[in-house]
Amino acid sequence: MPVPAWFVEVFQCELPELSLSERQVAQLHQHYELLVEWNEKVNLTSLKPGVEMVLRHYCESLFFAARLPELAERMPTVADIGSGAGFPGIPLAILRPAWQVTLVESVQRKAVFLREAGRALPNVSVLAQRAQTVEQKFDWVVSRAVNLKALLDNIPELAPKIGLLVGEASLSLLEKCPNIAWREPVRLPWGDRRFGIFGNFVPRGT
Repeated sequence: MPVPAWFVEVFQCELPELSLSERQVAQLHQHYELLVEWNEKVNLTSLKPGVEMVLRHYCESLFFAARLPELAERMPTVADIGSGAGFPGIPLAILRPAWQVTLVESVQRKAVFLREAGRALPNVSVLAQRAQTVEQKFDWVVSRAVNLKALLDNIPELAPKIGLLVGEASLSLLEKCPNIAWREPVRLPWGDRRFGIFGNFVPRGT
């Protein structure tokens, strides 16, 4: 099915610096179509289909993913905690196909959706479990819309680096984390006072 012009134009207008390929836009649209279809039966997002959904979910995730610092590893690994409908993990995997992205989601119905959504993406896998029970180690943990305190408590067990999509109200909580060295937050350009913030875990006593 051809990608509709309006869908392409959203990325061209809002994220021109990314220069997404036709294949990447088609992959994003495939996920979008699946999300709209499944959302009629499974509560994956409260947003209606259309430009707002693309801006809030896809553009936000891509903007964030494009600012994840590069790693020297040949095939960096990322865990998207509480992935839900696949954000920011699915757009991240599409933007950076050399990165291995694991979507961690404890709600079984959402995990089933994620498995279906990830079938066409060889660099995506799904763990249907809570972050506290994940034994695998990653290079990065990313997340949005989760219990920040619970997530931060588990960072040392999961990855040395963290990236979060948060609202402005959460920044003060993050600044109080003594074991994470945060970079300057990056404000998202869509006027809803949301930020991408990245940090490194600092072992105690160092």
